[in-house]
Amino acid sequence: MSQNPSKASKNLQLRVIMGVGKKCGVFFHEVLLMISSLSLFFRTLKQESHDTHEVHCSRERSRAAWQIIDDYLMPFVEEEGYQISTDCRLHPDNDLFRDQERHKIHLDVNEWRCGYCKKSFRAERFLDQHFDNRHYNLLNVNQSKCLADLCGALHCDFVINSNLLKAKCNPAAAARNRHLCESLANSCFPISQGPSARRLHELFLRQFCDAHTCSGKAKPFPRGGKKQTNLLYMATSILLMMLLPLFYLLYYLYQRDMKQETQVLRRVSQVGRKAKPS
Repeated sequence: MSQNPSKASKNLQLRVIMGVGKKCGVFFHEVLLMISSLSLFFRTLKQESHDTHEVHCSRERSRAAWQIIDDYLMPFVEEEGYQISTDCRLHPDNDLFRDQERHKIHLDVNEWRCGYCKKSFRAERFLDQHFDNRHYNLLNVNQSKCLADLCGALHCDFVINSNLLKAKCNPAAAARNRHLCESLANSCFPISQGPSARRLHELFLRQFCDAHTCSGKAKPFPRGGKKQTNLLYMATSILLMMLLPLFYLLYYLYQRDMKQETQVLRRVSQVGRKAKPS
């Protein structure tokens, strides 16, 4: 028995539609799987990137700590000819940001340059951001320690903001910082290593540790530090160098005039003696 042509055509169209729908369903399913996989990939990549670049160490406070070491400790260490051990937390190799800080080039007031890629910036904070974004891989996060962790012992807050010295003292914090300070003195300058180490050990206690008290009698860095060449000193020196030749010129002219006047007086005196009657 033959099938109705219109009914057969409808069945064919239905099968075609179902086939196309099935293929479209498979296609959209694959697209959804691909989108889901890409989404998971980018989320994982973002998370890994975030975890990798997260450094729990303050660059600003580490910089302040190193500046204190360089100004108030290293001049005495160099004077003694003493070599600080890498086991000492004050050693440059134990500063997480030391290599990046060495690659800062300060050309002018508003010009800083990256020593790695030679890119220029208007301020140091922009160069810091550049280091964080572009040269993070140069940080030795596995070996180096955070120098900012020593800020309590080294009086970073006093250097960053000297008004904090007038704030109310916390005895517990002072005792904790003094203990850290004394442990640094013991580990960096063991008194068993000779006269230089003993002198530096004593200096470190006086220079840094004695001020960790609430009595208010001791101040940080009583032994002084690196001599800073300020603008007033430079201007005074230049002015003196300019005035010194002028002074010598005036002195020379004065002496010459005095000599000429003396010669004139001598001639007048001689003429007067010759003019007297015999």
